[in-house]
Amino acid sequence: MKKIGIIGSGVVAQSLGNGFLKHNYEVMLSSRDRSKLSAWKEQGGERAHTGSFEEAAKFGDIIVLAVKGNAAASAIEEAGPQNLQWKTVIDTTNPMADAPPENGVLKYFTSLEESLMEQLQLQFPEIHFVKAFNSVGNAFMVNPPFAEKPTMFTCGNNDASKRAVHEILEQFGWEVADMGKATGARAIEPLCILWCIPGMLRGEWKHAFRLVKA
Repeated sequence: MKKIGIIGSGVVAQSLGNGFLKHNYEVMLSSRDRSKLSAWKEQGGERAHTGSFEEAAKFGDIIVLAVKGNAAASAIEEAGPQNLQWKTVIDTTNPMADAPPENGVLKYFTSLEESLMEQLQLQFPEIHFVKAFNSVGNAFMVNPPFAEKPTMFTCGNNDASKRAVHEILEQFGWEVADMGKATGARAIEPLCILWCIPGMLRGEWKHAFRLVKA
């Protein structure tokens, strides 16, 4: 049984944590204040664990980075990059700026020439980042109940890590579209902006992307 360490404790972390438990993984969620995860741990049963960022990084065979984009680098530093060396890290983050949206369009602190994941990959070159789960709401990350199977867009520099993440995505009910190396995150991260516009403008949040092929 593979162990999943999740750096984070918010709704994305808990939704994915529940998904991994559903699919028979052993999971550790992490927080600076693990007491706020006591209810999640109790509901999750014997395969649900809580700890610090460092403990989750050491625990997991595969790691999920589920924190605010502007806190991603500091969370990795707190977890200990040495504990993540050569591990697959599923990067769910988006580089959302603190500025309010404009006409329903979120603002990012990155440009189209460099994504947040590229920044993280450059800062932590011995970690195998794979972008995933950033372009859909947490309610639909695991076995989404749509009429058609939705598409999750991924990218990353390490092919073995991408294969491991793709296997998880398929377990979680997704079709996978591999968008190549880490530079692909320049296109994938802005999908969150597009996904959020119907919600911001009309309160519509129950949707996902699908890549249609001829």
